[in-house]
Amino acid sequence: MMTMTLQTIWQLIRRWLMRFWVPLVVVLTLLTTAVMTTTFLLHRQQVTVKISNVPIHTERGVLAPGAGVLKKGEHLQILKRESGWYEVRREDESKAWVAGWLVERTQPLSKLSPLSEATVVLDPGHGGSDSGALSNHDQYEKKYTLELAKKVEAELKSHGTRVIMTRDTDKLVALPDIPKIAEMRHSDMFISFHFDSAPESNSASGYTTYYYHTKNGSKDLASAVNTAISPEMPKNMPNKGVAFGDYLVLRDNKVPAILMENGYINSDRDFNHFKTARFQQKIANALPYGLERYLEEHKK
Repeated sequence: MMTMTLQTIWQLIRRWLMRFWVPLVVVLTLLTTAVMTTTFLLHRQQVTVKISNVPIHTERGVLAPGAGVLKKGEHLQILKRESGWYEVRREDESKAWVAGWLVERTQPLSKLSPLSEATVVLDPGHGGSDSGALSNHDQYEKKYTLELAKKVEAELKSHGTRVIMTRDTDKLVALPDIPKIAEMRHSDMFISFHFDSAPESNSASGYTTYYYHTKNGSKDLASAVNTAISPEMPKNMPNKGVAFGDYLVLRDNKVPAILMENGYINSDRDFNHFKTARFQQKIANALPYGLERYLEEHKK
């Protein structure tokens, strides 16, 4: 009986490795990739609540019926993701919907409210090649709509709100695309910021809150916001109230939508108010209370 020498065995091993080395590397690579992908996906489907008392709902959305709150440290399995919301399975095996941005949040909020669970689209009117109206000293409307919207954005985010800007730089967004943003992002509210202009300089003054639809809550939203900002506006700037406005960004909007004209840009008196950071911040501070009131009145 022939006995194989070590040299013969080694030669056989070398032949086998040379024959199967490439397929073996491929298999090992695929296995490693599969393990890493599975680990990543499993991790992505798990989340631990990092702040206390996060509200949960029986359906997706801030206005859906409530189903209690989540405790800090609670472990959740994510079953579905839709429009920033998560359908989750809790530790007791019950299912619920929760605002994903609150579950992922690491910094506590001073107060959790319906506004914390809302998605709001802010539209700084005009931009880019569309300068909007001009002041008596050739200042562009687009500059001040963006300044105001950014202050409102910061204030809403401090409440935990998910905020989407139609623009955050000096760029033009096609008018028909603006209401589509609110629809695609499943926004709860839409606010467009503008400054009015009169046919003659210094012939008009004041602020107006416009709506188009009545059945989807837009008129109620306009009323709530107008009431909220009124005490913070200058005494010499008249409140022209809530009015119907046939604007495309309102007419083509499927979510509650309003357009705020925050003074007349070709009124020196109004312009000297709204060009200041102080005026803009006052609106930013007051506006969330109007949104909060609207949400409270429309909860299911």
